[in-house]
Amino acid sequence: MNRDELRLAVIEALQVVAPEIEGDEIDADEELREECDLDSMDFLHFLEALKQLTTINVPDADYDKVDTLNKLLDYLQQADGQ
Repeated sequence: MNRDELRLAVIEALQVVAPEIEGDEIDADEELREECDLDSMDFLHFLEALKQLTTINVPDADYDKVDTLNKLLDYLQQADGQ
């Protein structure tokens, strides 16, 4: 998947747990949980939805590597071999 496709998958996964989220309203360099008002359970559900859409698992140890939208997209691209 290219970066645009990954971004769409991230937004779709976010909307599973927070349907009111609009992708263009997210500051890509700010903390994703703060930007989208996600608690820890919402974040876990988001990552599970993202895994279903992309088949990419983000292990607990890597949560600090995916705390902003840009960092998450970088992580997903690397994991996807892009």
